[in-house]
Amino acid sequence: MEVIQTQLLLEAITKRMAVVKRAIRKAEQEKDFPDGHLSVSKNPKQCRFYLTTEDGNLKKQYIPVGQSEFVRALAQKEYRQRFLNMAEKEIKILEDLQVLLKKKNADLVYEKLGKVRKNLVSPYIVTDKMYVEKWQAQTFKTNNFMAENKIYDTQKGEKVRSKSEAILADICFGLGIPYHYEKPLKLSDGRVRYPDFTLLKISTREEIFLEHFGLMDDDEYFTKSLEKLDEYRDNGIYPGKNLLFTYETEDAPFDIKGIRTMLKELFNV
Repeated sequence: MEVIQTQLLLEAITKRMAVVKRAIRKAEQEKDFPDGHLSVSKNPKQCRFYLTTEDGNLKKQYIPVGQSEFVRALAQKEYRQRFLNMAEKEIKILEDLQVLLKKKNADLVYEKLGKVRKNLVSPYIVTDKMYVEKWQAQTFKTNNFMAENKIYDTQKGEKVRSKSEAILADICFGLGIPYHYEKPLKLSDGRVRYPDFTLLKISTREEIFLEHFGLMDDDEYFTKSLEKLDEYRDNGIYPGKNLLFTYETEDAPFDIKGIRTMLKELFNV
């Protein structure tokens, strides 16, 4: 990814705030600590612990060996207080930064330009919205092989080859995952393939390929599907990295709910 988008930074801030606030709540639940403070005396041979109290005069009392739980409680007490002080300061900084980024960030300079001026300048930061619009506006020739089989309509207004592909397209469209249907992919040896879907993962600006294997009961189709996966692997396209695949058989129907959940989690939508 070329730049860290403001939205990603805001999301990171929100996540960090949630982590710190959970920790604060956990720390605040710890109470009933012993009075006094822990002092530690160390030398190369041993480590001694002392209870320091203030009752008009500073008092320091040796803690005998065997009172490890008491020592731990004193140490936890001081750690807790230091943690709460620092955590509250961090939350304040994060909240201020959150407000600042929402109202004042470099991306907004371009976003607030009029349409005429936007057409006259080249933005220094390409926002996610701009990147998606440009990616989605790509033009290309799709696979013309048996074009007459493209009879299923999608919500995006295109035609695909199967009912399952139409469902996949509509899931992506509904989740806001940008995609191209049968966008040509040039392999290392110069041959061109047409993955069923090329998806854009906005957060990382990666292209992820999605293939649907719809006739896995058929032996010939099954063999060709494995060959396709091997071909992808030979070109640096691996399942779980930049390749997803879905499938169905007579005994294992298309899992619409499971696929929607998978795409939501993988694309953070």
